[in-house]
Amino acid sequence: MKYHVIYDGNCNLCVNLVQLLESFDQGKSFVYTPMQNEEVLDSMEVSACDCEKGMILIDKENNQRWQGSDAAEEIARILPSGSWFVSVYQGLPFAKGTGDRLYAMIRDNRYQLFGKRLETYVSRYGMRD
Repeated sequence: MKYHVIYDGNCNLCVNLVQLLESFDQGKSFVYTPMQNEEVLDSMEVSACDCEKGMILIDKENNQRWQGSDAAEEIARILPSGSWFVSVYQGLPFAKGTGDRLYAMIRDNRYQLFGKRLETYVSRYGMRD
């Protein structure tokens, strides 16, 4: 089974994190689509408004969807030994709320903080239209 990661292909931070995930996973568990690929997003019933709320992780097989910091946590949980890390993180008092707020702050200021790419990054492990 593969999970579908929808990321901002113009955000330097987002692209670097996708590339890191690609190097760990090598297309075994995840396929990737930039938020800028409207054709694929339409086919998955993902709107531009959905994308404004942050990265999206979709498990079509089980009809599940995570967004923002919840998507980041679920991605970490899927990775080897990630489940342990996420459990510890979520078990710490105030960590989840702080992490959610930090994610939202970075999401809303990502271009100012990390820069914007001139060309949209398209993963070699991507779903094509």
